[in-house]
Amino acid sequence: MNVASMFLLGDHHHDHSHKYGHSHHHHDHNLSAAYMHVLADALTSLLAIGALILGKLYGWNWLDAFMGIVGAVVIGRWTLNLLKQTSPILLDESVEETYRTEIRHELAPSAEVVDLHMWRVSGHHYAAAITLVSKDPLSLQAYKQKLSKFDKISHLTLEVRST
Repeated sequence: MNVASMFLLGDHHHDHSHKYGHSHHHHDHNLSAAYMHVLADALTSLLAIGALILGKLYGWNWLDAFMGIVGAVVIGRWTLNLLKQTSPILLDESVEETYRTEIRHELAPSAEVVDLHMWRVSGHHYAAAITLVSKDPLSLQAYKQKLSKFDKISHLTLEVRST
């Protein structure tokens, strides 16, 4: 059952096409975690079976406990790697300040950026919610065009207010 589940979960990448005319390919952390869970379950089962067989054949009763520890260490390493990959996404810490500054600079001639929230939605793609204030605002399409050079922004929400 674990092997069948691994094949079902094995292709854990998705293509997304957007109305902005671009597509991107990203890594799905949920499917990756499910895949690793099934793989860890299969590995610990194999370790336990191997330990029981060797324990019965050679009288190595300690091997079952040892293989449990080995399985725990392997699962612990996978868990730490998953936490390292997903924590910056969940904590909104993964967007470089220089990238935010470049966005503000691009919009500055025509509007003041009063609110800018960005978060990572996949390995190299961001979602952004930006609020702009201007005396003579441009159209939403014009602002989107200005931001089109920021290819990491895959999901954009703009609010434009006039003063």
